[in-house]
Amino acid sequence: MSDTLYQRLGGDAAVDAAVDVFYRRVLCDDTLADFFEAVDMDAQRNKQKAFLTMAFGGPNRYTGKELRQAHAPLVARGLDDGHFDAVAGHLSATLAQLGVTADLIDEVMAIAGSTRNDVLGR
Repeated sequence: MSDTLYQRLGGDAAVDAAVDVFYRRVLCDDTLADFFEAVDMDAQRNKQKAFLTMAFGGPNRYTGKELRQAHAPLVARGLDDGHFDAVAGHLSATLAQLGVTADLIDEVMAIAGSTRNDVLGR
């Protein structure tokens, strides 16, 4: 049996580090920061860590909303493909900054890309 993407990335410690760096990048991006104005970022980081852990094949501790439902208020505020691409770019750059290999980044980005229509409510 092969290791999951979660295991190959480095498990909880790697996901925790990536989410923390990722949100620092996102919150410094003027095109994205407004979407997080009223968000409890500690809770958001915890939800994102649980979601990514599950999405990458780790233990499923995610209890949040479905992607379409969770992002519907943001879509109503104008969330679009450009924002999705910016977030994806920050995710890819975060992983590269943390020394993740290109093949693993490609796997992560394929998973992230597969969520586009749900995140954007299409």
